[in-house]
Amino acid sequence: MYLFKNLKSIFSNMVHTVSKYFILITFVLSFVFHAEGQINKETYNLLFIGNSLTSTNNLPLIIKTKAKYSGYNIETEMITLPNYAISDHWKKGEVQNLIRSKKYDVVIIQQGPSSQSKGRQILIDYGKKYNAICKENKALLAYFMVWPSLQNYDTFDDVIKNYEIAAVENDAILCPVGKHWKHYFESSKKFDYYGVDNFHPSKKGSEVAAKIILNNVLKHLRQEG
Repeated sequence: MYLFKNLKSIFSNMVHTVSKYFILITFVLSFVFHAEGQINKETYNLLFIGNSLTSTNNLPLIIKTKAKYSGYNIETEMITLPNYAISDHWKKGEVQNLIRSKKYDVVIIQQGPSSQSKGRQILIDYGKKYNAICKENKALLAYFMVWPSLQNYDTFDDVIKNYEIAAVENDAILCPVGKHWKHYFESSKKFDYYGVDNFHPSKKGSEVAAKIILNNVLKHLRQEG
């Protein structure tokens, strides 16, 4: 009987101790998840400047949707015109006023494909202009690396190299979508990231681009925060 009482007392103490720790752990986890949720509720604003490689399938909207499922609030705006380079947008003047509004956390620029020396120089020289105005207005600059048409596949390495050089030259974020596309094509032997014209992205291609851009942009925004 004495042994039974001791065992009962020991068991009761164990249950009480476990209960206390369980309540404590539950409280801590609830606090962590709540705090993380609060952080992710901050809204980030992204401005996309480019051409039809961005506007096809409404890439900014795909990014906004993916961000929501990851617990982030992202608002996007898109300034795109067919066959426009970043120099064309700059000369038009609309983008400077948007950036000066101080509304945007990240400005994402794209032209394409820019495999030749002229395209590389525009990426570098006008990227410098964009970067300067972004810094003045507390925004980050990002390059959306695109891809060549399937017909001009042999220029792929030059497209990748030119975007990489421009991003390094201007200390900007690089979203290496084109590099990922090339790796996928060569490893899978599938070209389903291309749409029907073998240049603009399919829905699958835009989904992949959105994921890469979102991951790279959020990584730098978290560092800034």
